[in-house]
Amino acid sequence: MNKTKYITGLSYGFHDAGYALLADGKIKECHHAERFTKQKNDKTPVPLPSLGMTAYYERPRYKNTRRLYAGQSWRKERPCHDYYIPHHWSHAAAAYYTRPFGGVEPVCVVIDAIGEWDTVSIWYKKKKVWSQRYPYSIGLFYSAITQHIGLKPNEDEYITMGMAAFGEPSIDLEYLFEENLHLGIQNRIEHDIRDIAASAQALVEKKIIEVMKRARKYSNHLCYGGGVALNCVANSKIKHMFDSVWIMPNPGDAGSALGAALSINGYRVPFSDAYLGYNIVKQIDPKEVVKHLLKYNYCGIANGRAEFGPRALGNRSLIADPRLDIKNTVNEIKQRQKFRPFAPAILEEHATQYFEGPMNEYMQYVAKAKHDYKSVTHIDGTARVQLVKEDCSSVIRPILEEWYNATGCPMLLNTSLNIKGKPMVNDWLDAMNFEKLYKVKVF
Repeated sequence: MNKTKYITGLSYGFHDAGYALLADGKIKECHHAERFTKQKNDKTPVPLPSLGMTAYYERPRYKNTRRLYAGQSWRKERPCHDYYIPHHWSHAAAAYYTRPFGGVEPVCVVIDAIGEWDTVSIWYKKKKVWSQRYPYSIGLFYSAITQHIGLKPNEDEYITMGMAAFGEPSIDLEYLFEENLHLGIQNRIEHDIRDIAASAQALVEKKIIEVMKRARKYSNHLCYGGGVALNCVANSKIKHMFDSVWIMPNPGDAGSALGAALSINGYRVPFSDAYLGYNIVKQIDPKEVVKHLLKYNYCGIANGRAEFGPRALGNRSLIADPRLDIKNTVNEIKQRQKFRPFAPAILEEHATQYFEGPMNEYMQYVAKAKHDYKSVTHIDGTARVQLVKEDCSSVIRPILEEWYNATGCPMLLNTSLNIKGKPMVNDWLDAMNFEKLYKVKVF
């Protein structure tokens, strides 16, 4: 009898720990540590067994030499695993091996804050062809700005991105790239924080475009990874530069666990969907969900496998009626800043009636709204759209279909089932606690 061949990919030790398990070359499951430990961006290993060969997402010696250069301490502990994959190749491999398009050789771009030494890298035919090294860092710059305006670095960058729409990109911040920003911005930038956010976003977009122009010399097909690839506003600016673009839905360090495993596996495993986490097995009646929405305007969904990535895609979601002025209500439930925008989940076949611009099933781009539903439209008239396809394996598809039949509206407000600073609901006990604490019915 043939034994199952397992490969476990791991990222942990610094922040946002992740776990990936391959079985006979297929992606079996992927998890975030925070969903189990209930600590946001937890750095401790996912409490699941490591089966077969284990691959770690970076090389400790290289990481430590960079830490010494940055004025940090040497980490004495060394994780014991079979393989130690270069940090940036773990990012690149996560996108390269899961890409949906075959038959063409893509160029891989990685942009993050800091791992080992590389902070920007370009890969072609699985070889690094160009890089920029620490202390130069697009991601570290954005994190330092995030901290400077009073938010939490390595966690709240998406809030900075949302805040940028309220300001003017009027401040020259390029000089900061000449500084070591690892310990933050030491000099005081005396400007409105909205203008600082807008200026930082504009500069990051400029820097990313410069990298992509260089990458395009190798291929018109792009695989993109690293934490900066979560900047959906910037992603929309580069989408048109390539014939095809693939961003693995979890491009940050947690997703590197999958990249480390796939780099050992060594061949393409197209990504089918992001529902790879903890499985809540129960039946949901879409009619009952819609009935509740029509009466109470919002509810939670905790069903099926949790999404691998930072964005709720219908299985761990708080959904609401987008036709109503409900943004403040949902922000209050989630204990978020009032200016924060929400995303719509929409039936794919109706999307172009309501939005114009790049869209996909993983909310990786922003599109211009062609409707008046302000609860799912940002101040700049854009929305981070989740296309819900006919073959979507999430319960959000039949709920949306039932909602459309009842209201004529093909979309729902969709945000993660959590409160600010806490991980998304993972298991059914989490869901019941959420319902009890925040008075939100969870199906």
